[in-house]
Amino acid sequence: MKTIRQILDSKSGPLVTVSPDDAVFKALQVMAEHNVGAVLVVDGDQLLGIFSERDYARKMILFGKSSKETPIREIMTDKVLCVTPDRTVDECMALMTDRHFRHLPVLDGDRRILGVVSIGDVVKETISAQQFLIDELGKYISGSAISEPILPG
Repeated sequence: MKTIRQILDSKSGPLVTVSPDDAVFKALQVMAEHNVGAVLVVDGDQLLGIFSERDYARKMILFGKSSKETPIREIMTDKVLCVTPDRTVDECMALMTDRHFRHLPVLDGDRRILGVVSIGDVVKETISAQQFLIDELGKYISGSAISEPILPG
């Protein structure tokens, strides 16, 4: 099974972040521009929180707050569960499913932000690994399997 580091290595594009003092409206613009469902809230290189579409729906709209006047720090999720890049896709899938998270920041041992994996990234990799195994089993059953098995990852 692949590790989260391998998923991050295959992703392209910049790390999408906002400042805690940015207005919610700016964060929504950044999310739309990058076609993402969440952004990390950082101060320099320190992770302070995460802001997602879910935060917007549950903490802004329902309370009638103005997205142009409310700073991210007021509604971001500040207790963020993070993973290290050596975690497996299966471990992250279980964690995200159990905790109902859609995005997991990835930090190295020095708490440096390496990236973010989404539930979509994890599901895509899981499907790819399962398809590989199905294809290999099909080859084996049909007698065209190669002598040395090739495992994913």
